[in-house]
Order: sequence, then C-alpha cells, then structure tokens
Amino acid sequence: MTPLTRREFVRKTTLVAAATQLVTTLRSAETAPAPVPPNLDPEALRWLESGVPALIPGTSWGMPWPRGRHGRDTTFALRTGSGESVPVQTRPLATWPDGSLKWTAHAMPADAPLTTEYRIAPGSPAVPARPVKVTETTDSIEVDTGVIRVVIDRKGAALIRSITRDGREIARNGRLVCRREDRTDPAVSKVETFTGDIGAVTVEQSGPVRAVVKIEGKHRAEKMGPAAASGQSAERADWLPFVVRLYFHAGGDMVRLMHTIVFDGEAAKDFIAGLGVTFTVPLRGALHDRHVRFSGQDDGLFAEAVRGITGLRRDPGVAIREAQIAGRATPPLAEWNKQVTDRLDYIPAYADWTLVQANCDGFEIRKRTHEGCTWLNSARGQRAGGLGYVGTPTGGVAFGLRNFWQSYPAQLDVRGATGEAAGVTVWMWASEAGAMDLRPYHDGLGMDTYEKQYNGGLDITYEDYEPGFNSPEGVARTSELHLWVLAATPARETLTALQRTLEAPPLLVSSPAYLHACGVFGSLWSPVDRATPARAAVEDRLGAHFDYYLGQREQRRWYGFWNYGDVMHTYDTDRHEWRYDIGGFAWDNSELSTDLWLWLYFLKSGRADVFRFAEAMTRHTGEVDVHHLGRFAPLGSRHNVQHWGCSAKQLRISTAINRRYYYYLTGDERVGDLMHEQVEAGRALLKFPPGRKLEFANSQGDQSRGKPTAPDSVGASIGTDWGSLAGAWLTEWERTGDLRIRDRLLAGTRTLGAQPRGLFSSGLILNVNTGAFEITPSDKVSVSHLNAVFGLVEVCAELIQLFDVPEFRRVWLDYCELYNASAEEQTKRLGHALSGTGLQQGHSRLTAYAARLKSDPALAKRAWAEFNRGGAGQRAVGRFEAKKITGPAVLRPVDEAAGISSNDTAQWGLAAIECLALVGEAQPES
Repeated sequence: MTPLTRREFVRKTTLVAAATQLVTTLRSAETAPAPVPPNLDPEALRWLESGVPALIPGTSWGMPWPRGRHGRDTTFALRTGSGESVPVQTRPLATWPDGSLKWTAHAMPADAPLTTEYRIAPGSPAVPARPVKVTETTDSIEVDTGVIRVVIDRKGAALIRSITRDGREIARNGRLVCRREDRTDPAVSKVETFTGDIGAVTVEQSGPVRAVVKIEGKHRAEKMGPAAASGQSAERADWLPFVVRLYFHAGGDMVRLMHTIVFDGEAAKDFIAGLGVTFTVPLRGALHDRHVRFSGQDDGLFAEAVRGITGLRRDPGVAIREAQIAGRATPPLAEWNKQVTDRLDYIPAYADWTLVQANCDGFEIRKRTHEGCTWLNSARGQRAGGLGYVGTPTGGVAFGLRNFWQSYPAQLDVRGATGEAAGVTVWMWASEAGAMDLRPYHDGLGMDTYEKQYNGGLDITYEDYEPGFNSPEGVARTSELHLWVLAATPARETLTALQRTLEAPPLLVSSPAYLHACGVFGSLWSPVDRATPARAAVEDRLGAHFDYYLGQREQRRWYGFWNYGDVMHTYDTDRHEWRYDIGGFAWDNSELSTDLWLWLYFLKSGRADVFRFAEAMTRHTGEVDVHHLGRFAPLGSRHNVQHWGCSAKQLRISTAINRRYYYYLTGDERVGDLMHEQVEAGRALLKFPPGRKLEFANSQGDQSRGKPTAPDSVGASIGTDWGSLAGAWLTEWERTGDLRIRDRLLAGTRTLGAQPRGLFSSGLILNVNTGAFEITPSDKVSVSHLNAVFGLVEVCAELIQLFDVPEFRRVWLDYCELYNASAEEQTKRLGHALSGTGLQQGHSRLTAYAARLKSDPALAKRAWAEFNRGGAGQRAVGRFEAKKITGPAVLRPVDEAAGISSNDTAQWGLAAIECLALVGEAQPES
C-alpha cells in the first residue's frame, strides 16, 4: 500500500470528519421558520452578477417573506442603499396558509438609479416619471413606455404593427417566420414558408412600471401550392403553435420577446428549415450614414457602413472618416474632398448582411451588394454575441438572441439596407443550416414486444424503447430576444453594454441568509458556512462538483438548440467520453433531480454562475423534455439519446418541483404556465401507467402501484407519481389560493397516513380528482430506491411545514428513519428487512431529516455515516478526483472523473446540502 503524504492525510481526514465529527448537537425539531434575525437586513437586494450593470432595460425579480410578516394586500416601496426612492411594481406570487405573502414579484423601470444595493419594505411605491401606459381597442393594443410606442395587432400575421420613438417610426411589421421542408416524398424536397397567425392576445400586466402582453397562435402557410389548390393534402395550412410574450418597462427603449414553439408535426416528414422573428426597419439618409453592427466575442464588435468611405484611394477627410467609424452623421458633402463626392456612386454599397453561427465553435459574417451578386466573406470568429444593429443617425434597431452560440445554429440577417427599409430577421434556427431532423436515431432494432424491450434493449443499453413512443410531438423550445429601439446609431461602448445585458439580463436577488431565514423551500438548505474544517471540506467539495460540470459543459460541448441546458447521464471511461449514444445513459433529463441539486446549491451559495447554469437547465428540462400537447401531454420523457426518445413518459420528469425555484426567484410567466400544466397531469397516467412493463418483467408486477378501481383512479407510487403531483398541487394552491387544490393535498397526506404500512404500503391507488388514496387491503411492504429521489423529500418537508397532519408526519418520519436502517431494525418495525433500497448515500438526507425533527443524536450520527460511506456507484466525500486526459486517446484535452454519473452527483450534492442544513451545526470533536 502506498503511504499517504502529510498533505493527502490531512485532506482525506478533514473530509471524513464531515461524517464522524458533525454530530454532537442537533438543530431544534421545530418546523416553523425562525424569525428573521434582528441583525439581518431583510430588505437588502443586490445584483446577481458582481458590480453594477452599465444599463438595465428594466428588471423583475422574486422576493420571499417569512410567514405572517405581510398581508396579501401590502404595498411596497423600493429605495437605493442611500435612501433614494425607486419606482416599483408589485404582484403576489404565493401566500402562506395564513394568507400572508410568501413570495412577491417586483419590477423596476429602465431609468431607475443604478447602485450596488436596494432595499424594499412596506410603503407607498414611487410613481415612474414616465409610466408604462396600455391602451386597448378592438383591433389592437398600444403600449407606451414614455420612450417608445408599440402597436400590437389582435389578428393577422403582424404581431407588432409598428414601433415609434419621438414620433418617428423605427420598426414595423414584426412577424414570426418558419420554413418547413416537406419530405413526404423522400425523392422530392419541398420548402414552404409559414408566418405566425394570431389566435389570442392577452394583456397580463398593464403598468405602471411593467407591462406584459401574451400572444398565442399558429404558423400559417403564406402560399398554398398546386397540391393544395387541387385538393390534395400534401401541404399544411397551419402548424407549430406558438406563445410570445412581449415585455415593456417604464422609461425603456427595449422590447423583450419570449418566443415559444411547440412541435406538432410528424418527425418523418416535417423538417423545420428556419425559425425566426422578422421585422422591417425604415432607413433614412445617405448610404454612407447607414450602419450595420454585429457583436463578436470578448466585447468585440464588427462595425461597418453600408457604403464605406475609409480606405479609398482618395481621402474624404479626417472628420468624415472619424464620424463614419463612430456611427455619427457625417458632415455635409460640401465639407468633403470633392474627389470623393464626385465619385460616391462608384463606391459599392452593400444591401445584404448575414452572421451565421453554424456551431458552437465558429461563426461567419458575409455581405453582398445585392441579390445576384456574390457574397464577400467579411469576418470569422468562434462565438458571436448574438447582437446586431441596423440604422442611421436618425434611428435604428439593435436586435439580439440570448444564448446565441450556445443554442446554435443561429443567424442574424439584414436585407435591403440600400433601400428605403431594411428587413431584419433573428433566426433561432438558422435558415442556412441544414433542416432540423427530429427523426428517431434507430429503427427500433426489432424491439416489437415487451419481452424484447425489457430483456433486450433495457438490459443492454438501458433504453426503454417502445414503437411510436420516441416521437417529438408536443416538445417545446423557448428563446429570448431583445429589441432595442434607438434614436441614433449607438457608440461602440453602448453596443457592448447592450451585448452584456443580452448575455446576462440584470437580476436582483436576496442574500442566502435572508432566503434561509424566510423558511422557503422547506428549510432543507443553509447558507455556506466554513466555521469548522469539517464543514469547510464539504462546502469545498460541493463547489468542486459544480465546477466540474461547468467545465464539462464547455469541454464536451453540451450545446445546441435542443440540447443546451442539459447534462449527460453517465461516463464511459474506456472511450473517455460521456455515453451520448448509448440508450438511457445519454442525456440526463432531470434524472435523480439534477435540477434540484443546482437550485439548492444556488440558494446556498448565491453564485451567479450556478444560477445561470440552473436557469438554462430549467428552460430546457421544462420545455424540451416534456410533451405539451398530443397523446403524451403533459408527461416528461426519461433519460435517452434523444430528449423525447424514451417510452417511459412520467411525472417525475415533468414535475413542477423542478421549476418552482426559478419561478419564485424571477416571477417568470412562461415557467408559471409550465407548472400549471402539471395540475391535472395525473390523468395522463390513466393512459400510460408507469409500471405497465413490470407486469411482464416479473410475476409480482408493479408492487408499489395498485390496479385502478374507478374512472378517476390510477395506480400511483408515493415518490415518482404522488410526490410529483403534490409538488404541482402545492405550487398551484400557494399561487392561486384554490381550496379545491389544497384539499387534494390534505386528502393525500391524510390517507397516506392511514395506510396499514404507511409509506411502505403496496398496491396504492390514487383518485386524481380528490387527491385521496384508497386504503390498501394489502399488508405487504413495498419500497423503491426511486421514491425519494425526484423531489419527494423536498415537497414533504414543505407539506409538513405548512400542514398539521400528525398521521402523515408520523409515516414520513418512519420512512425517513427506516429506509437506511439496519436489517434488524427494519425487521423489528416492519416484520422483515427491506429489499430494493439502493442509493443509500442519497437517502442519508432522509435519516438527517428524521434526526432533526426527532432531536435524535444517534440518527444524526447515522446520517453522516451513511453519507460518508457512499455505496455502489456512489463516492464518499473524499473520493472525487479528476485528471487531465490528453494525446491520441481523446479528440482534445479533457478532464475526466472516472465512474462519474450525473445521478450520483445530484444525489451526493443534495445529501451534502441537506445533511449540512439538518444536522450539520455541531463542532468537531477534539
């Protein structure tokens, strides 16, 4: 055995101390949140990213409050750290059971004073100097921010009829565009153009600080070809439902556009060949005063005039050249060198400009004088910022797509810049890229029976395949666009500031200490605390785990339109590659609560990079991994090579539990929609029972779920099914106050508490209408290692905090205590030892929860022992090592952690966070 160095010995023993030394005291078992400490400023807010943003287009954020602190009708005032009043708009997001505010959303205007700190407290809000005004008519909606005026149509193809500033039209005819490649006949490829057609328009907020307009519809064919005219059905009249939200802030000149599409086509024949937002920008003045800009990387900027007058054989004059380079109006022609003005028409002017980000590692900028002439290659780079501009000294538009290179292929187009108006298109799916191919990655491999699927595919590649279930029908994708309506061509430094805003929109956040003191999210986490070497060791390891994934996303290029935000499931040490092509080992799809690990770690650390990583994951897993229409809606898909490829359509993936963190921290309306979708998701289990293949797999069938006995009844497990539904119902109830939804939660907790074996009972049947379980006649014990790893721990902690249901508290604590207990203790309490209890390390947090609520030091010590021991496939606290792999073994140098799995990482992270919070305040022993 190789002897340890002193440094290795100290490091390893310090990490192990997290398991053996942090158990001398316990927190109080009191479940109600503690009052905010008097030395903690509850009103303090800071910017998520460090420093003060150069500018804000307006911002909105979520704010928690302790139970009983403020009534629902409380008004709030916002001030800077120095006491200057800031206009603010407030709306409730959630309430505590007593009706007091639990979460509120606030908005500040675009012209708010910028500082490092703000404070919010009850009071009369200041009135904006230029409030947002919304005027509704029968055919349109007008939004006036005090700087720009936007007219939104209620019908037709133009979502935005016009945008004016200072009485001058800056943009008009804002439309959605989609190109569909029809491959009904494999021998003939036909491309059709569709534009968005408005179905409904709703004003969701109307000022005075923030206005939100929601537009829903479908894409409609612009022209129907000969096949349609002759009555054939080869072409679609409409398809691809969309939801667009437009955001406006008082004093602002930016329109934020959140764009969602839901795929309702057939993967075998409907190929999206371009997906974008297009609008017209009127151009006034001479061609040499018209400008095009594209952001590059590292604050870089491509900046040229439609007709350049630098670098010529004849010099127009220093002042003229400097003005054009700066984007200012050039001096009158009379002040130019006559040798240039007499020959202006011989200088080419470029009408068309394109930036294409074909992949995450390369973009190209091209321009041409007009159609029919060749394109010139203007510039190349690695990662474009996603911001463009076209305009003149009398006005223009900056347009941007957030996460531009991360969500490749993306494209920015300017067309007709030499005419009276330019066409601008922001392509979320580049029109110059190949058509989007959503077909399955294999032909089924002969898996046409449950036997072949279960004992064949699932057994060898971990893929749960079933014919017809690998359809993308109903999956969605949301993109964020910014449109800045500018009075003149901005300075380069201003465009750089706009680019930074696009990359990371300014967001105000509360401190981890204040969030924790409010008792939100079940108090299963605590702020970073390095008070002892043992605690510091675990905190450091939590940071190392996240940093590793942050590096892996970059090294492994986990990017792309449908992929960005997700991580891979399991690693292949032989290939030194994540198993991107192997069945159920590829994309993670929230397996074992990767989302929760990231969000709890953000709450704990307050790190901006953690928030942005978790934000991207929430956008992805809530949209792409879930079916929002069609036969599988609203269920999610288990981990697979393709995000929608698995036949296991389950609540554990679509669960609202994974979305509520981002929603409450930001007040995001789209994520609110996604959570609401899940309220009646239990009914989908009537069509697709999660355990249907277990009937084939063994003679016992699915032991945890019973067979339905009534139309509204489904066989349901406590974790992956009921836990997910309880998360959706809890969120809906605290958002809306709907007593019918609250009663489902109460019925569920009470009837679970009445089961003969508590949460270990088998054959459970849930009425999805009432939320009540039938009392099972079986005395058999059933348990699954998956029950508590998809948010059940987190939602039960909140339910016990909110409701006084002693019988549920009792059975949940029994489950927490006995899952990892010794076989002797399980036999004593349940009649025999449990089987199927894997993921013991992740379940150490259940033991810690029982220790906390029972004030039991022995359980606390056991929890840390379980956490440190790890288990099959899981690493103890001191065993996470990564090494650099270089040379011909890999395509490019990568960091490798042997045997790593996102499942293990998520469960280790959750166990670390929750054990530290629940039983981690003790000092190390001498």
